[in-house]
Amino acid sequence: MTDSLRATMIVDKAFIISTIDARIYGSFVEHLGRAVYNGIYEPGHPLADEQGFRKDVLEMVKELQVPIVRYPGGNFVSGYNWEDGVGPREQRPRRLDLAWRTTETNQIGTNEFVDWAKKAGSEVMMAVNLGTRGIDAARNLVEYCNHQGGSYWSDLRKQHGYAEPHRIKTWCLGNEMDGPWQIGHKTADEYGRLAVETAKAMKWVDPGLELVACGSSNTAMPTFPQWEATTLEHTYEAADFISLHQYYGNRSNDTASYLAYSMDMDHFIRTIISTCDYVKAKKRSKKTMFLSFDEWNVWFHSNDADKRLEPWAIAPPQLEDIYTFEDALLVGSMLITLLRHSDRVRMACMAQLVNVIAPIMTANGGASWKQTIFYPYLHASVYGRGVALQPVVSSPKYDSKEFTDVPYLDSIAVHHPEKDELTVFAINRSLEKSLTLECDIRSFADYAIIEHIVLEHDDLKAVNTAEHEAVRPHNNGNAIVQDGRVKAELSKHSWNVIRLGRRKA
Repeated sequence: MTDSLRATMIVDKAFIISTIDARIYGSFVEHLGRAVYNGIYEPGHPLADEQGFRKDVLEMVKELQVPIVRYPGGNFVSGYNWEDGVGPREQRPRRLDLAWRTTETNQIGTNEFVDWAKKAGSEVMMAVNLGTRGIDAARNLVEYCNHQGGSYWSDLRKQHGYAEPHRIKTWCLGNEMDGPWQIGHKTADEYGRLAVETAKAMKWVDPGLELVACGSSNTAMPTFPQWEATTLEHTYEAADFISLHQYYGNRSNDTASYLAYSMDMDHFIRTIISTCDYVKAKKRSKKTMFLSFDEWNVWFHSNDADKRLEPWAIAPPQLEDIYTFEDALLVGSMLITLLRHSDRVRMACMAQLVNVIAPIMTANGGASWKQTIFYPYLHASVYGRGVALQPVVSSPKYDSKEFTDVPYLDSIAVHHPEKDELTVFAINRSLEKSLTLECDIRSFADYAIIEHIVLEHDDLKAVNTAEHEAVRPHNNGNAIVQDGRVKAELSKHSWNVIRLGRRKA
């Protein structure tokens, strides 16, 4: 095609970024809107199992191969008394959730969520309340979840029907404590002192824990990145990760800029890595701080509808973004960005999983379906396991209203040595032209194309519904291997997954 753009890549198995931690494909379920109630849990639904969990939702989560799920918040956790969600359901109190101005029934709590996660094949990333509570509630929850027995809280768990400990390894030390919207909002010094003392007590109960300290809620926070520098002064040796949160939206309907927002995400990650390493140097520490990007997604479609909700309802339809095809493209670029930094970003959580800014949607009593963003998340999670490789990319670039020098080609490669597979994830950001990609796979000379998956649509605003899945991938891409090179024509504004495997003898 004569008017197509042209880009080149070099992929070599020696250009290693990292061995990818599978938890980079994690997700998030908060007690918010219909995420829990009428999302993962709907006891009256025809497809509910014996515990009331929707089996159709579970099947989609298992298809995504979600390795870890953050719970129970989010803003919700900063006012949550975990004791309200354990024990006999008929004795559990209803509480006003001030974070989202709804009524929480507490019919799902710690034990039920652990049960659900096991059915989904996921681990739990548990968050503790450092807004209205602190050290005591956190250490008690660790004892309840992880101690074998012979103590008050572990024996109470046994009384509740769970003889064996849950052995939850990964814990968040609060949520977005830099945000004035947060119940119990704190300064960086206040949070850092509370977090380190809470971490100390939690690890005394269970020394095997991995702990995530709160980083900035987004790059626009006036305290960013000083918040990280200050909190890490306190928590550097006690915590294992620091969190990052970021959402994007095409509010100005400027798609060229919107598809480049992953460059802002890249800058965010680089800034936090630099800040962590500054504190490491200052403390003369031998420890490297890793990153947990435990909230990321597109979030803006539902903002106006959420302003009209009546307060104190039970599981209202909050934050129910209906995603477009262009949203799926940005999600793909955000996944590529996470993989590009997988040497330091060891965990990440698409926020969230069901109904609330989610890849999976349900109707109360009815169908479930896959949103447009389901597919890049699926492809990355299933085919993005193994070793991340740093490609050498030469791509034409464009300028938009918000960004300069945006590469039309956004790409990463993942090698799975055990399966003898190589996967190239590639996005063509051009809104008008196809892109001819030539990829030198010099160290994979005996590899051939398995398939070339493409997610494309002429209408950037196309959405999926329960009745019609307008945006879905096909595997009719045109990639070939010729003279040690992968050659492919990437259609305009498209997400591509080029899978290769070793030729059979």
